[in-house]
Amino acid sequence: MPKYPDCWETCGSCGGGEVAILEVHVEPGDSIGFDDAILTLETGKVALDIPSPQAGKVVDVFVAEGQVVAEDQLLITLQAA
Repeated sequence: MPKYPDCWETCGSCGGGEVAILEVHVEPGDSIGFDDAILTLETGKVALDIPSPQAGKVVDVFVAEGQVVAEDQLLITLQAA
């Protein structure tokens, strides 16, 4: 999965502090397209949808709503379409 969006590093406004899962939009078995939102992250200052880097079928989801996540943490696994 990709790192947090590039804009977070250059903005300086919302890129620091804890980042939590606000909402998970997929579950195992779902078919998703490229760029479909898989989850929404929240920093306390901003909520940001994280898109899928490819189309495929969701195999596993490793995060839950309310969970604090780290950069490069595994979020989901996809089986390529």
